[in-house]
Amino acid sequence: MSDKATHFAAVVAQGKEILHSGGSRDDKLLAICQLLAREIEYYDWVGFYLVDPEKERELVLGPYVGDATDHVRIAFGQGICGQAAEREETFVIQDVSKEDNYLSCSIHVKSEIVVPIFQDGRVVGELDIDSHAVGPFTAEDSRYLEALCEDIAKIL
Repeated sequence: MSDKATHFAAVVAQGKEILHSGGSRDDKLLAICQLLAREIEYYDWVGFYLVDPEKERELVLGPYVGDATDHVRIAFGQGICGQAAEREETFVIQDVSKEDNYLSCSIHVKSEIVVPIFQDGRVVGELDIDSHAVGPFTAEDSRYLEALCEDIAKIL
């Protein structure tokens, strides 16, 4: 196991501890955001978008850490987050300047990874991570974040 994989495994283990601790759902989600932003140096904005139960096919901003964003609601298919929800798959964008359907949150964001969260085979939310670096994400980011999102699904 590489050093990066070992570190990710430890972070995911800490995330599981948070999910099994006391506190509200939003407290736990915020703690996950704080953990990821603190432990992974190129995770500059970490947040959750949750499917609005009142409005089908629309994501609503949940807990996050990082700069404020104007994107508090995102329709499925819109931007990277909306595309990940629409296609029900992880999106890794190594250079957002090359994307036509990118919703800019900050001039500092250079790359993004979005991992859908599933319950009973449907998207109920997603973990969105922005980086100020071009091309930092690897297959290990995807693999470990997807594993963490499987556990996060249990509290949504």
